Amino acid sequence: LQALVKAELDLVITSDPIDIPGITYVPLFHYESLLCLPKKHPLLDQDIILPPDLQQETLITYPVERSRLDLFKYFLDPANITPKQVRHAELTIMIIQLVASGRGLCVLPSWGVIEYLDKGYVKAKSLGENGIWVTLYAAIRTQQTEAEYMAGFVSCARECSLSHLEGIREYQPN
Repeated sequence: LQALVKAELDLVITSDPIDIPGITYVPLFHYESLLCLPKKHPLLDQDIILPPDLQQETLITYPVERSRLDLFKYFLDPANITPKQVRHAELTIMIIQLVASGRGLCVLPSWGVIEYLDKGYVKAKSLGENGIWVTLYAAIRTQQTEAEYMAGFVSCARECSLSHLEGIREYQPN
């Protein structure tokens, strides 16, 4: 986002909007953050996954600040729950391989795990009673939001995402 402010980038895709003067967040779509588990994990037998269910688990995340991860921001931290261990991996396929081999669990966007679910590498469950639904945004410098090329990109990103990504919903304001 700082590169966007400095005009080093024209647009940033984020699910974590930060109030920065001169930056506008344009919603693209909603997605569900899914808990990915090995194929024979005991939590697969539960109807609802609650925060305490993850207290004795190793969680595998991207190496970013905990406060920016949906799992902590919307699920564990509000319940004051800390997992047994947090492990990091930089690539989605590495995270999925660690989960598939029983080395931990992860939470990833629905649209990012569909192919691994389809291939049978891992299983997935919603978190909580209604799942954790998050909005993905295009962060744009405010003075460029009405630029024709920017409006065209945002429109194309929305339309292409809704027609090609599984597990997402059209953005609906609260």
